[in-house]
Amino acid sequence: MNRFEEIVAWQKARELTASIYSLVRSNSLAKDFALKDQMIRAAISIMANIAEGFERGKLTEFHQFLSIAKASCAELRSHLYVALDAG
Repeated sequence: MNRFEEIVAWQKARELTASIYSLVRSNSLAKDFALKDQMIRAAISIMANIAEGFERGKLTEFHQFLSIAKASCAELRSHLYVALDAG
């Protein structure tokens, strides 16, 4: 691979980010500015950390950034539970 855009995980993270943007614009989350912002930032963080880790050029750093991206996935999942519980 020569570009981070070729990484399937990054492509899926991009799709997830687009879905999160659609979700927060289309329901009661549009009014919950704090939660909406946190969800968007977590989704963007997933994409960004995959890309940044890849561009660092070292496998150890790439693994480190993938770990950070995974943690952002957990953060986003947690925010989705908040949104679900809040109705």
